[in-house]
Amino acid sequence: MNEDYILEMRNITKEFPSVKALDNVNFKVKRGEIHCLVGENGAGKSTLMKVLSGVWKYGTYTGDIVYNGQVQQFRSIADSEAKGIAIIYQELALFPELSVYENIFLGHEIMNGHAIDWNETIVKSKEYLDKVRLSVDPSAKVKTLNTGKQQLVEIAKALSKNCNLLIFDEPTSSLNEDDSQNLLNIMRELKAQGITCIMISHKLREVTAIADTITVLRDGSTICSLDAKTDDISESNIIKNMVGRTIDDIYPKRLEKNISDVIFEVRNLSAEDRATGRQILKNVSFNVHKGEIIGLQGLMGAGRTECALAVFGNPYKYKITSGEVFMNGEKVNFKNPKQAIKNGLAYVSEDRKGNGLVLIQDVKYNTTISNLDELIRFVSIDGNKEIGTAEGYKKEMNIKTPTVATKINTLSGGNQQKVQISKWLFSHPKVLILDEPTRGIDVGAKYEIYTIMNSLVKQGMSIIMISSELPEVLGMSDRLYVMSEGQITGELPIEEATEEKVMAMAINA
Repeated sequence: MNEDYILEMRNITKEFPSVKALDNVNFKVKRGEIHCLVGENGAGKSTLMKVLSGVWKYGTYTGDIVYNGQVQQFRSIADSEAKGIAIIYQELALFPELSVYENIFLGHEIMNGHAIDWNETIVKSKEYLDKVRLSVDPSAKVKTLNTGKQQLVEIAKALSKNCNLLIFDEPTSSLNEDDSQNLLNIMRELKAQGITCIMISHKLREVTAIADTITVLRDGSTICSLDAKTDDISESNIIKNMVGRTIDDIYPKRLEKNISDVIFEVRNLSAEDRATGRQILKNVSFNVHKGEIIGLQGLMGAGRTECALAVFGNPYKYKITSGEVFMNGEKVNFKNPKQAIKNGLAYVSEDRKGNGLVLIQDVKYNTTISNLDELIRFVSIDGNKEIGTAEGYKKEMNIKTPTVATKINTLSGGNQQKVQISKWLFSHPKVLILDEPTRGIDVGAKYEIYTIMNSLVKQGMSIIMISSELPEVLGMSDRLYVMSEGQITGELPIEEATEEKVMAMAINA
């Protein structure tokens, strides 16, 4: 094997009872490079990394893992870590109640005889925190840190294991723009220190900005590897290889817009956090017309989700202290989500796994749970009608699942998101709030979600879209509002909106 390669995965095939997840995959990574692995949901990216890290142990797949010139037989994560391979998953594996230093050295504690040397642990923790440019008290509990800082603790934890190959699985999916850029800069610094990085990501702008090499998987097979110095690594070329076809415009345009009267309006809304009494919204005013998509933009913590949940009638977290909400010109006061749903307002959660779906249940259950009253026949649910309803949305939304009896946690992120949207469409809303509608899903699934959005507004529905991806907001909205520190700081028709204008509004309260 060429000595310039730290890793070569040869002819890797991994099968599950009903599907071949990896089909003769070949994957080579040069020593000291940043290598991005891209593909649609279900393409096999995470499965390939689980084979590499020992989650899928030797003997459960065919093919060879060659690392540092030697064939490896990893039977556990501990085996791969012992060789210097570490993986940071999208869902962080930290213990929130433990301190930063306890998390960093958990499982490979610094010992002094038969006891843990806590003083040395704290000293060493500071050294690794400095390497990732994180200035926090090592004694602080992890739960007190925001997501971006927790991500850096995970990297410090990996570095403490003396890793040579660091794998990032969707590392920026839950981060704001500043934290995302900080993480990418840290990856560049790790590269300068000789650490090889593999990054799985759906954010192609980040991929093209940081990658030395890009490997594309599709349907469990290797499609191509692109060298950033010599090959075409434009987003359009990557997308073509990912989905097997050309997508000329990732944000499909509506040929006809039927925007009419204001259907939903918020006037001078102020709200506070019930737990802390802290004001989270201050004199927020916005409106949405029938058949219109408005974008609600701002940095992480600006108050976008808090605003959506407050108007949706979340009685446990947020208390509206002043202001008015109008639906179809009539003043409304939703004391709970049930009242909001009954009046035609629906909210698609940004956290589909935590708050949007019941993962242990099937597609049918998750599709119909928002409107069981429509399925009641006498005193029980009409099973045939429930199945028929779920089958209808499966077809309409192009949900890729064998049957509606399939457990939701076995579906890809994009298909889970389409089920979550179906759930709320079954409540027949007039206004649909989409909070981070494409977070953690691939470009092909994103295009399908955008197409669904256009179809809904064409039918007369109104959409409020909250997104941390500014190009997405600019590509899909008719108008947008910008929030900062719980206030609306600007409104722009889409014809006048630019990234520079939006960001200027987002950082100035």
